[in-house]
Amino acid sequence: MSESVIADFVGKFNSEVAARSDPINGRIVLSQKRLVLIANQDDKLTIPLDSIFDVAIGQVPDDLGDFFNSTVTVAFEKGGRRLAAAVEADDEKIEKFGTLLFKAILNGTETTVTRRARVGGRVTDESFVTARLFLTQGSVEFRREDSTFTVDLETVSDFGRTEREIAGSTRPVLEVRHMEGGKAVTTLAALPSPRKMAVLGRYLRREYSGLMEELKDVDLTRDKKEVLVALYSTGGLDGMPLASILGVDAAQVSMLMQDLEADNLVQASDDGPSLTPKGKVVASRHLEDVNA
Repeated sequence: MSESVIADFVGKFNSEVAARSDPINGRIVLSQKRLVLIANQDDKLTIPLDSIFDVAIGQVPDDLGDFFNSTVTVAFEKGGRRLAAAVEADDEKIEKFGTLLFKAILNGTETTVTRRARVGGRVTDESFVTARLFLTQGSVEFRREDSTFTVDLETVSDFGRTEREIAGSTRPVLEVRHMEGGKAVTTLAALPSPRKMAVLGRYLRREYSGLMEELKDVDLTRDKKEVLVALYSTGGLDGMPLASILGVDAAQVSMLMQDLEADNLVQASDDGPSLTPKGKVVASRHLEDVNA
């Protein structure tokens, strides 16, 4: 391969292309343009990255057997057919390989995007612009020649697909709701193909489900919700004691803050307590609970 190799390791794999029923040991090579599963010099499967329409980590199609544990499964098109291949290795390798594969498929994709299509409940008049999409550690970046803006994945509260008119035609658009500067905003992004839209959606679902898994273990009393919402709504205390805002005893607030810090929802700073990205998502979800 003339293009740069991104990953090259030994593992197990199987695919619906192969005649074998059990996974086989071999090399897994990922470059900028293709994924190659090599059993030996005469037995290899080359999967162009531009043929991949889905990537799943930890899921294996029934047809490929029950032999896999830590896996990356790719769905791809070959000869007019939709097929799948599964790669297995240890947890650390699979996690790294999965991330590299998402990046190899998506990084540099030209995207039509509007950063703040909605702020809170208000629809803005911000227009769509062209930017290149890049996945970085914990975020999605949209890079332009003169600027870059970032969606922090820890602040994503929801996402889905919708349609918007762009340059005179109706196109499918990914709608991402997240926190930015203490405010709930909506970013819209249209990718050049349904295939890349599906892969980006899979990546976001993976990151989002991880956050939701963390949040489901957070048990909040009404008092804790009120503290989070107060910090969320004020955007900072500006020297005003939180106890005064909530109308409760300072010692009680101190105990609540300790619990929220332990849950990684609140963090201390020179300017006083503030919400972590995780805390902002939780607070935004409980606004109606507290105001009810």
